[in-house]
Amino acid sequence: MSGSPTYVPKSALGRWFESRLPIMGLVHSSFVAFPVPRNLNYLWTFGAILAFMLGAQIVTGIILAMHYVPSATLAFASVEHIMRDVNYGWLIRYLHTNGASMFFLAVYIHMFRGIYYGSYKAPREVLWILGVIIYLLMMATAFMGYVLPWGSMSFAGATVITNLFTAIPLVGTGVAHWLWGGYAVGDPTLNRFFSLHYLLPFMIVGVVILHVWALHVAGQNNPDGVEVQNVERDTVAFTPYATIKDLFGVSIFLILYAWFVFYIPTYLLDADNSVPANPLVTPAHIVPEWYLLPFYAILRAIPNKLVGVVALAAAIILLAFLPWLDTSKVKSGKYRPAFRIFFWLFVVCCVGLGYLGSQEVSDTTTWIARILAIGYFGFLVVALPVLGLIERTKPLPASIADAVLAKTKPAEAAAPPASR
Repeated sequence: MSGSPTYVPKSALGRWFESRLPIMGLVHSSFVAFPVPRNLNYLWTFGAILAFMLGAQIVTGIILAMHYVPSATLAFASVEHIMRDVNYGWLIRYLHTNGASMFFLAVYIHMFRGIYYGSYKAPREVLWILGVIIYLLMMATAFMGYVLPWGSMSFAGATVITNLFTAIPLVGTGVAHWLWGGYAVGDPTLNRFFSLHYLLPFMIVGVVILHVWALHVAGQNNPDGVEVQNVERDTVAFTPYATIKDLFGVSIFLILYAWFVFYIPTYLLDADNSVPANPLVTPAHIVPEWYLLPFYAILRAIPNKLVGVVALAAAIILLAFLPWLDTSKVKSGKYRPAFRIFFWLFVVCCVGLGYLGSQEVSDTTTWIARILAIGYFGFLVVALPVLGLIERTKPLPASIADAVLAKTKPAEAAAPPASR
């Protein structure tokens, strides 16, 4: 590992300030000299991508809030004002709306990577749980943001989703009335959603800080799933090795982000939301944003409203219990042949549920959604516990350094001897 583990200011002013508020020392230990496994691949750059996207969403959201009017009679017109009259308002809005999709795309890749490589296993259980909390806060923030344009789909989506709370025995109706601010979705609902949509991103920042703190306590997982044995041999300094890779990953991701913003900015938006909300007119096909579709498909696949709500909540909450549902001692899917098969079937179930959630309801789509929902829950509550007991895993490398050397030895052996 290169880089000094301690920060020593070179100037007298720097030493004076550091002795009273050691911010630079904290930054140095956390983002410069922090040791990271030397075998990390580009899937580990999505943490930096998510940090960038969170910042972009907060900045663009604050600017939009300066011009948005949270009123049932003026909200839609204020969005049109932003698009047409505010300098670069169209750009800020498209950055924000497409940024939400990019944020969730990066989160899903980040989560699937964590599941495949066992990043939820000891000693990183708290790190994983904090990640699930961030995901829940993101879902709530995104849903409330979807309501704010107050288009036809916004109003219909708010009505459908908030009505789900009425299925909860005893307190459900009261919770729904509190969310509505009355007895139906209306002006008070919009005001509440606007306030919460503005507040929740800062709560996400707080949990992200805890998430990063937990990461620095437990250390990063790696593709081989073996812990650091020797800091000098198994790790490198975060800067420049990981930061250069992160910058490259963020740059590639920004190309995709810019492509959506400048070439197909409305591709992920629903056309029904370009029509002002009208309580007397309901869209023919009510769907949430694409990143919520898998859970919407699970909800629709179950005919009983209460059971559907329970299944929807369980589909998310069960993710927090992965450290205990997975009984295998081996972390990485690289060394678990049977797990890899079930993992990719799980991915297929998630993608399939997302597609079915976007389709109109029919007997065929409902039955397929039920089968995929069984596959989703089966992976979490059946496959993971059972595989840990019966699976024959491949032998693990003795250390991260040995795993890296194992990759380079074949190349060295194939190289012709140097001429004398």
